[in-house]
Amino acid sequence: MLSTITSGAVYGMRSHLIQVEVDVSQGLPCFQIVGLPGSEVREARERVKVALKNVGVKLPPMCINVNLSPADLPKSGTMFDLPVAVGIMSALGKLAKEAAEGILLLGELGLSGELKPVKGVLPIAREAAQRGIRKCLLPVENAWEGALIGGMESVGVASMQEALAFLRGEIPKRTGGPIESSGEKAGGSTGGSGEEAMPPEDSGGLDFSDISGQHTLKRAAEVAAAGFHNLLIIGAPGSGKTMLARRIPSILPPLSSEESLEVSAVYSICGLLQSAGSLKTTRPFLHPHHTITGRALAGGGRVPMPGMISLAHRGVLFLDELPEFKRETLDILRQPLEDRQVQIARSSGSYIYPADFMLVGAMNPCPCGFYPDRERCRCTPYEVKRYLNRVSGPLLDRMDICVEALSMSFSDITADREEESSAQVRVRVMAARERQEHRFAGNSLRFNADMGAGDVERYCQLGKGELRYMERMFSCMQLSARAYHRILKVARTIADLADSERIAEIHLAEAICYRQSDYKYWQ
Repeated sequence: MLSTITSGAVYGMRSHLIQVEVDVSQGLPCFQIVGLPGSEVREARERVKVALKNVGVKLPPMCINVNLSPADLPKSGTMFDLPVAVGIMSALGKLAKEAAEGILLLGELGLSGELKPVKGVLPIAREAAQRGIRKCLLPVENAWEGALIGGMESVGVASMQEALAFLRGEIPKRTGGPIESSGEKAGGSTGGSGEEAMPPEDSGGLDFSDISGQHTLKRAAEVAAAGFHNLLIIGAPGSGKTMLARRIPSILPPLSSEESLEVSAVYSICGLLQSAGSLKTTRPFLHPHHTITGRALAGGGRVPMPGMISLAHRGVLFLDELPEFKRETLDILRQPLEDRQVQIARSSGSYIYPADFMLVGAMNPCPCGFYPDRERCRCTPYEVKRYLNRVSGPLLDRMDICVEALSMSFSDITADREEESSAQVRVRVMAARERQEHRFAGNSLRFNADMGAGDVERYCQLGKGELRYMERMFSCMQLSARAYHRILKVARTIADLADSERIAEIHLAEAICYRQSDYKYWQ
């Protein structure tokens, strides 16, 4: 007899529904799986046979053929265990064929019949809902992921026995309940337009008010957060570079519900969403060590998985001690910073992961850290130049804001004054964000940093006086076309913070000041 069960798989960020076709016939006893199965999928034969035996189902000595359709897509992972086992039961006549119709099945089987959690449930369930499937049968640990999708009824089961009992209608459903797309979803998500803000999580007690002085540095961080601009901080050791960078998430705009689903899908594919137990509701902040490899940063492997830059999607990637990273590792960032995605090619196919992140870098100006203070700096000019050149010109050109962290004086540290809190700064950032939402309504742009060359011409128009000013600056600073456009985008954000529809010369002057440190150290 033949049975067909609906399952799914993830390829990069794209999800596909997989039809698990099972045929049981007379002949020499065998159990084979076809349809480009990976090693984990082929091993499902042993897991399924032993699991069924241990739940009281003895397979007869027959020929069992399993086809994973479409057969031209490579299959990997352990999520096909449950659909294969259910397909066999249906083909043997021990389960009605219509019992699993219109249901998405995913899950890994233990030898005892226990159902274990799998990766990538959220994007697969989302694809299934778009294809008209309204119910999914999942391991208990993954059931809440399915319930996040509007219109999807998610049923969690702990074992093969419970799965079979549910399909036979013998026990009450273990479920989070049907979730309507217009109602409230699990994990705090809401349906609707996809632009509603997610509730912020606790920032861990990190606040801008902890930073004494450094007003120029905090202003640069505010501009970067408001427009989602890349930020490079240069300064002596102990000047507050890392301290400020770690507090940037506390002033960033919250994720919209659509952005939250995007970020959570990446974490689901990596298997990192199960430990969280809910959607990602704040922008990610990742801080890799400088010994990180290129594969860990960009993603890769035999079956490519997202790297750090994809896990930082819609959030912040903070690289402390920037010149200590290998130059070839840093140069990997150049293409994702422009395209906002990572494409990994393997013999099995091409995998695309999102990489729309805000890059924040911090570095010393020389090996000892005190250049250009020649009373304290012990480095030779050659050592300074060699150290700075570890950051390539093309990567530096992609930094929207480059600001210097000045050394703190004793009076700066001990001054009795009240510093602005993150909540106060966040109010201004959110106001600028609202102006950008209004400006970019109807297109895919979200922040000023997302604008391309054509968008800059449309949204960053200058008056005659501002054009003459920028012409002088372009010639004086020997700017590239990319640097010129980035200055205009930063100026647009500064104007938004000032609640100005027009970019004035004062906004351009401030944006150019954020390129002076770049000009000072590298030019």
